[in-house]
Amino acid sequence: MNLKLEDNGQVVLVQVKEERLDAHNSEHLKQELGRLFEEGKTRVVVDLKEVRFIDSSGLGALVSGFKNASSRQAGLKLSSLQSQVKSMFELTRLHRVFDIYTTVDEAIEAF
Repeated sequence: MNLKLEDNGQVVLVQVKEERLDAHNSEHLKQELGRLFEEGKTRVVVDLKEVRFIDSSGLGALVSGFKNASSRQAGLKLSSLQSQVKSMFELTRLHRVFDIYTTVDEAIEAF
């Protein structure tokens, strides 16, 4: 999976550079989010701008990251969801669990 990480010292931005977040690559995202929180990062934004499709495995990786963040009093926010991805969050009611923002800047400012 192609991920780009940017750490400005306060917020870590994780850009998912894939069109699909599914069973073939979601484990890498799950592990990377876990590693960030284990290292003590407390503010993480996942930018899903390039993701056009997400399945249950992709959602599961994000839920795992959310649970990992919550257990450490940290925050995980999502940004830039494409319409099909946003529909999956609404269908599964996960839009009620995650803080979802239109842009990366909005998500960072929300911290």
